[in-house]
Amino acid sequence: MESILHIIKKIIPRNIFYALQPAYHYFLAFLAALVYHFPSRKIKVIAITGTKGKTSTTEIVNAILEEAGYRTALAGTLRFKIDDKEERNLYKMTIPGRFFVQRFLSSAVRTKCDWVIIEMTSEGARQFRHKFIDFDALIFTNLSPEHIESHGSFENYKDAKLSIAHALASSKKRPRIIVANADNQYANEFLSVDADTKTTYSLKDAEPYTLEKDSTTFTFMGSPLHAYLSGSFNLSNMLAGISFARMIGITPEVIRRALEKFHGIRGRVERVNAGQDFDVIIDYAHTTDSLEKVYGVFQDSRKICVLGGTGGGRDSWKRPAMGGIACAHCDEIILTNEDPYDEDPQKIVSEIMGGIEAGRAEIIMDRREAIAHALSLAKTGDAVIITGKGTDPYIMGPNGTKTEWDDAAIAREELTKLGFK
Repeated sequence: MESILHIIKKIIPRNIFYALQPAYHYFLAFLAALVYHFPSRKIKVIAITGTKGKTSTTEIVNAILEEAGYRTALAGTLRFKIDDKEERNLYKMTIPGRFFVQRFLSSAVRTKCDWVIIEMTSEGARQFRHKFIDFDALIFTNLSPEHIESHGSFENYKDAKLSIAHALASSKKRPRIIVANADNQYANEFLSVDADTKTTYSLKDAEPYTLEKDSTTFTFMGSPLHAYLSGSFNLSNMLAGISFARMIGITPEVIRRALEKFHGIRGRVERVNAGQDFDVIIDYAHTTDSLEKVYGVFQDSRKICVLGGTGGGRDSWKRPAMGGIACAHCDEIILTNEDPYDEDPQKIVSEIMGGIEAGRAEIIMDRREAIAHALSLAKTGDAVIITGKGTDPYIMGPNGTKTEWDDAAIAREELTKLGFK
């Protein structure tokens, strides 16, 4: 159905299509829900949104629900899962389309899942992919400037995120739950949306806590909890999952077991271990804030940073800022290609270089060669930090071309060439 409508979209003149675009997306969302008999009415659905932390929070919530004995379905950046069956998300987008979402929900209902966890993006909201989904709960992780060129302004971006909260408000489900990050300045805008039960979480809730480069120990229900996730951002993500779990009556003992078993996810401070005596980290960091935070996890290590975290055709404003952050935190900087799409990759790299002091960075456009060079520079105790792609399965080039890719697999191959097993 979506492919047929895509062909129709190509036939309609561009200016007419853009004028009709909101109605087009709304109709498509309604039609998809109608075809699959409004499946969200028959299952509990939680939306997780924010600029950063969506994927990790989605997986943390899933881990807690499963530990509590619930049968779950999950749709997000990394994977699509229904009960014990899953497949990797190879679409280069978090949620592929309205018919996909409604079909996924319908499959979760047929499989008798108790909860569906959906990672919701601003791009998806702008195309009404959240419409005609009756949500039970929403977790808001944070909000900071991102996708500005796509949305036209930060206000438009924020409004797209808030529209997901308004979808919860209009849901026929009861009780409607909102969980918001009180450490973010926009939390109150989400909390102002109509819901039956609202709660917040904050890093203050976990004090005292200790952040190590491979784990976090924090206070939970009056006693220490040791989790194999690093960074204050991951502590915040865990607190989001804890707050939601407590709202639906999951016991502290179950929450503790789930978090102590959880060892993180691919592409988010992911460690590549081939027996080397230095850290190799793969991270999706593609915003200024997330880049600074992942570097901060390894503040006591000499850092060799492979940076290419600004794709073509979007958010060019942040390129020199990303370079500046790398300059402030990294001992060695290697700039490389990421996802240029139809933009000149040399231009992208030169704009990142604009934020870096002269002589501080090397440019190696071939991403594999850049990773190999970074690994060859590493010494005992160093951290090689490869950012921008995480688990992205392709490098996207001009005219829709794509090259299969996996940063972690490439790093592992190059470590093997260096003699590590």
